[in-house]
Amino acid sequence: MINKHSFVRGASTSSHTSSRFAKPAQRSNSSTFTRTTTSTSRFGTSAKPAYRSSGGRFSSGSTPSRFSSPRPSFGGSKFGAKRGGGNRGKSRGDRIDASRFIQKAVHVEEKPYVSKHTFSDFPFNPELHKNIARVGYIHPRPIQDQSIPTILKGGDVFGMANTGTGKTAAFLLPLIEKISKTKGMKKGEKVLIMAPTRELALQIESDFRNLAFGFGMFSVACVGGLPIMKQIKEIKLGVSFVIGTPGRLRDLIDQKVLDLSTCNSVVLDEADRMLDMGFRDDMVYIIGKTAKERQTLFFSATLSPEIKKLTEQYLINPAFISVLSGETAKNIDQDVIRFRAKEEKFDKLHEVLNKDGSDKVLIFREMKHSVDTLAKELSQAGFKVGGIHGDKRSRERIRILDSFKKNQINILIATDVAARGLDIPDVTHVINYDVPQTYDTYVHRIGRTGRAGKKGTALTFVPA
Repeated sequence: MINKHSFVRGASTSSHTSSRFAKPAQRSNSSTFTRTTTSTSRFGTSAKPAYRSSGGRFSSGSTPSRFSSPRPSFGGSKFGAKRGGGNRGKSRGDRIDASRFIQKAVHVEEKPYVSKHTFSDFPFNPELHKNIARVGYIHPRPIQDQSIPTILKGGDVFGMANTGTGKTAAFLLPLIEKISKTKGMKKGEKVLIMAPTRELALQIESDFRNLAFGFGMFSVACVGGLPIMKQIKEIKLGVSFVIGTPGRLRDLIDQKVLDLSTCNSVVLDEADRMLDMGFRDDMVYIIGKTAKERQTLFFSATLSPEIKKLTEQYLINPAFISVLSGETAKNIDQDVIRFRAKEEKFDKLHEVLNKDGSDKVLIFREMKHSVDTLAKELSQAGFKVGGIHGDKRSRERIRILDSFKKNQINILIATDVAARGLDIPDVTHVINYDVPQTYDTYVHRIGRTGRAGKKGTALTFVPA
């Protein structure tokens, strides 16, 4: 059950600062590319349940045993929207048949992926091998195993992979190796990495600092919400890795601060999400500022017509690598909770959060103000909770996310835009407190739980 204590806004006191040198961050001793978390303890009292699962539906008055369970197209008009246009114009979620939110988990014994290589097989600099060993990598994950050899040879790659599959290391490791070899030979050579959200960009830079420790390589995170003058200062001092969001990158280019003419390596991470957020024009503009002769890497969870068009435009004979899982994970219990009134809705949420096993919960809401309202209500009910959305200051969002990852808070409430691209381990429950606007959004949301062979629970609140 969830920890019940006071409402925490950014419990961690640390804040992100762009560093001249790559500095190591704490990592778990794991062969996979994951973030360090602490074990979750149970707090609070178990409330008397007021619902029961029957045929995949929740009804009042009985005691449950466990939670039972039984792409949007990128249209042309979308790309003319303001930056960060989100899901405006898509069909409302209440048009989705609620039965699609009900599916009982099926235990599937996943055959472990047998990699063709070990990390020691890759011809990396000895210093890079030391960093790989220090963070605990032994066997590459599928996207790493299949893409690193091609990237090392200088080839373009289109990788289809979900969040949390290890793709960040898949492109960082060979690009660090590339820059370490050309450093001093090609003046001002840069790597550009574009990501859809500031949180993902900062995550990538943190991973870079771990893997590039001791190389004397500099990086800068060019994201909105953090002081632009500090980013300008870092760029002027000289950086090898530029990691940022399209909006801030374009601003820096337009201010003639950021020169990408010596950028021979370009990575678009979560390219489909950037398109979905209305960043197409910025993406095209920024890529156009990079070197004509370059290595280009696209990573996306989908291959929409617009993504396909961009790959044909910018990638040369790319290696196509897909490590996507199915539409929805088979090990996720999916169910609905029906409610008749606002008060009943909140009471049923309270009961879910008090159940054993609800240790780390991600709650999605459609509107920014709704995030704040629910966070306040749950805080007053005694839960440890934080909320993130686009109107919160970057440093506050970073602190809240850090608190959630470290289990200092156990409930995170977020809008879809704020949560895009985040890799948060060990989420036990995903709760759609508001019905998602599209089924594609639903699939993306619930994919945050049930990872690494663990069982997860996805619940969607639906009006009775």
